[in-house]
Amino acid sequence: MIALIHYGMGNLRSVQKALEYLGAEASITHDPADLRAADAIVLPGVGAFGAAMQRLDESGMTTVLRRTIESGKPFLGICLGLQLLFESSSESPGVRGLSILKGRVVGFHETPNFPMRVPHIGWSRLRHAQPDYPLWRGVPDGAYVYFVHSYYPQPADEGVVTAYCDYGVRFPCAVASGSLHAVQFHPEKSSEVGLQILRNFCTLINR
Repeated sequence: MIALIHYGMGNLRSVQKALEYLGAEASITHDPADLRAADAIVLPGVGAFGAAMQRLDESGMTTVLRRTIESGKPFLGICLGLQLLFESSSESPGVRGLSILKGRVVGFHETPNFPMRVPHIGWSRLRHAQPDYPLWRGVPDGAYVYFVHSYYPQPADEGVVTAYCDYGVRFPCAVASGSLHAVQFHPEKSSEVGLQILRNFCTLINR
């Protein structure tokens, strides 16, 4: 069973439907006990970094989520669910993220003379940083995936980056560490490529 964390932000149903289409059992929950019982966890999300952390804290999810990820249970973060893994974000100064990964989240608008429209909405190419990374199995380098975001991660350790994207600046769009996986784009909105990525994640759960 895959637990989809519900904290009042993000289109959980579209992620749930994509996983169910692939034959997975996916349950939307805001109960910390369900995270302990689940075989894997997915943290989707859209919205502001600070508001999301506040809701996770209020629901009692934050500590349990950290411990569950650190225990090695398969985890997938999507969009804001990737950003929350880091220590901080310039979107919400003073707010501590989950701090599972070292680094911070910054905005496109912070790049001097940034030439592109913000937010970044639409299809962009996925560029593999780690071609043998298991979530890229069956996903060619340069495949198009769907983005909706204004902020992106700057990991302290470039070794966690599994893919980049070019949008006015080259930015990390996927990261991984052990059984933790996260993507800045929306696989549930990325057609067959996105389904393949979710299928690969489901395969990892059963190992």
